[in-house]
Amino acid sequence: MKIAVLTSGGDAPGMNPAIRAVVRAAINSGHEIYGVMDGYAGLVSGSFEKMSRKSVSEILDKGGTILGTARLKEFNKPEVRQIAIHNLREEGIEALVVIGGDGTYRGAEALTEMGFPVIGLPGTIDNDLPCTDYTIGFHTALETIVDALDKIRDTSSSHQRCSIVETMGRHCGDLAVSAGLSCGAEFIITPEHPMNKEDIIERLKIHKSEGRRNAIIVITENVCNVHEFAEEITAKSGFACRATVLGYVQRGGSPCAEDRILAGRMGAYAIDLLSQGISGVAVGIQSNKMVHYPFSKVLASKTEPMDEIFELATKIR
Repeated sequence: MKIAVLTSGGDAPGMNPAIRAVVRAAINSGHEIYGVMDGYAGLVSGSFEKMSRKSVSEILDKGGTILGTARLKEFNKPEVRQIAIHNLREEGIEALVVIGGDGTYRGAEALTEMGFPVIGLPGTIDNDLPCTDYTIGFHTALETIVDALDKIRDTSSSHQRCSIVETMGRHCGDLAVSAGLSCGAEFIITPEHPMNKEDIIERLKIHKSEGRRNAIIVITENVCNVHEFAEEITAKSGFACRATVLGYVQRGGSPCAEDRILAGRMGAYAIDLLSQGISGVAVGIQSNKMVHYPFSKVLASKTEPMDEIFELATKIR
């Protein structure tokens, strides 16, 4: 077979190991493999590059994606997707592996419905895709957040402050919950576990009266304006409060070992599925086993919140 691979949407550490796994597993299985530059935009422009083993040498430790990524809103139009399929078939490509998040999967499902074979790999730091325990990039982003929180705790303690730290996650609180547990945050606020401002402020008053020197609040993005919340805490709790938005630093950096292993397993599994004639599915990991589900099921499902981790963090804070 001739197979193509692309990365789309927000970059995530581990995308390069996933690309490497797809390329080398394909070659070792006797297939030809092509890289598509800049996501779905590359399908539409016909930006294909034949890949070799050497093409993916020395990229295991590199963040980002060597294929580039882009968002293409026009891809939701059937006529634009038809151009992409035409370009793929003109190149003789018979199947496509896409690595990305929710938007990437929607594009993959649309191509599947138009009769082109696609396999999806979950590449997003947010861990917000159903039917998989973890997504490629989540654990590296978590390590970045934990490192930042540990450093912020040092400064907060020195200055006797409360610190609010905003993580990414879009509509999923997994990063905030996991980081909050890892760093002993006093408060964790996520879309699944919303905040009660008055309760937090009252508890901060108690912390201050008990002589505690600092407090950490970890919050998922888009829940509230963290700078305004910090001002309110400063005015009402007795703690001076500062807000830190970690932003895109969470997406970058060398992928951790766990993400490299996960990316390798998922990339090789995608090629195994295509070799068996299976397509139109998204790859996942559940209970440490590779699984696959139709895009329609994944996109129609909801992620399960980390309630057990959140409750544990509450018990031992």
